Amino acid sequence: MNLILKDKKMRISLISLIIACCFSLSMSAQTNEKEGAFLCSVKQTNDWVFYSPENPRIQVVVKNQNDEKTSSTISLRVTTDDYKQVYQFAQSVMLNKEDSTQVDFSFIAPAPGFYRCIVSQENNGIRKEVKKFNIGYEPENIVSLPDNQSDLRKFWDESLAELAKVAPEYKLTLIPDSSTNARKLYRVSMRSFGGVEISGYYCTPVKKGKYPAIISYMGYGSKPWSPKPNDNSGFVEFVLSVRGQGLQQPTNIYGDWITYGLQSKENYYYRGAFMDLVRAIDFVASRPEVNTKNIFAEGGSQGGAFTLAACALDHRIAAAAPFIPFLSDYPDYFKIVHWPGDTVKAVWAKQSSMTEAQLYEMLSYFDIKNLAGWIKCPVIMASGLQDEVCPPHTNFSGYNRISSEKEYHINPTYGHDVPPTWWNIRMNFFRRYMK
Repeated sequence: MNLILKDKKMRISLISLIIACCFSLSMSAQTNEKEGAFLCSVKQTNDWVFYSPENPRIQVVVKNQNDEKTSSTISLRVTTDDYKQVYQFAQSVMLNKEDSTQVDFSFIAPAPGFYRCIVSQENNGIRKEVKKFNIGYEPENIVSLPDNQSDLRKFWDESLAELAKVAPEYKLTLIPDSSTNARKLYRVSMRSFGGVEISGYYCTPVKKGKYPAIISYMGYGSKPWSPKPNDNSGFVEFVLSVRGQGLQQPTNIYGDWITYGLQSKENYYYRGAFMDLVRAIDFVASRPEVNTKNIFAEGGSQGGAFTLAACALDHRIAAAAPFIPFLSDYPDYFKIVHWPGDTVKAVWAKQSSMTEAQLYEMLSYFDIKNLAGWIKCPVIMASGLQDEVCPPHTNFSGYNRISSEKEYHINPTYGHDVPPTWWNIRMNFFRRYMK
């Protein structure tokens, strides 16, 4: 609808009113922006991992970027890693133009573990999240009680005995385009548990001699990769593809591996997959160029779990370097993050008549925390403090049950990954324990 104003004075008054309203709204918007314009950053105090007798401390640096004196409320919410609230703190801050200060929150952790922290800033009833991050407290004292069944050892001894009956039928095929005068790369196939074919890439020096070996176990669904002929020149290297994964994925019959065969421990996917780890050691130990006293193992995520399982089931490994390991402490794991717990439970609900207690009982045979006590070799582990795929709680549930020599590295800002420095750290660790 169009309004026609014939009176000149009325038109001038209306225009003045509109201008005044716009100016008022503009000033209001500027004032609100200034009031909410504190710049906040969280210090990485103690790399966000704390040890007794020191209590956890969260330190927030606050700066007033406004043109005038401003106030704001800085808050900290602390929960357990499975989202149960522990603390809620708040501090009011008033700063002059361009001033800054540090807001400290210190609290007593109720128990060793990992905690979620959310730092927020509130102005005029509007809360804005500043940073969300995890911290750790006394990680080596986290207790994840074993839930293994009385026949755990018997089950795996019988599985190993069955594997031993399968003729490996090792076959090596040279890959000329990926080989050099110093190192040769081969694709290897072999038979494993149940007669299933598995494969991998094998890289070895051309010069005759006895070399240390590194077996690399791959992450869940990882694309196939091979050792680079110019890397780790003084070592033999073998990258394994377990059944249905990596090089074997084109003929995968297991679907989403972690949900295959949930009805029984005898048919569960990881029974065969864990035996594939041992078959890889069989292969490397069979090679004339390998010094069998110096076989090392490494892997990340699922590969980290594989590394620990291999060390538990086969004591030919001299030292191991798992990072961000998977498959440990299923009951707690499924509470902390949605995957793989939601997927496993959904398939279990459709396919099985087992109770939830029976599901966890079946999974306990493949839980790294229940196997870790069998490990005898030195272990170095890397963990990502911000990991939401394999949370550090689950990493330490297995690590803390290892009784052999061990050390860990927690990377405070990393999630499901490791920093570039890790590769030299793990190689120096292998060299330290070379016989």
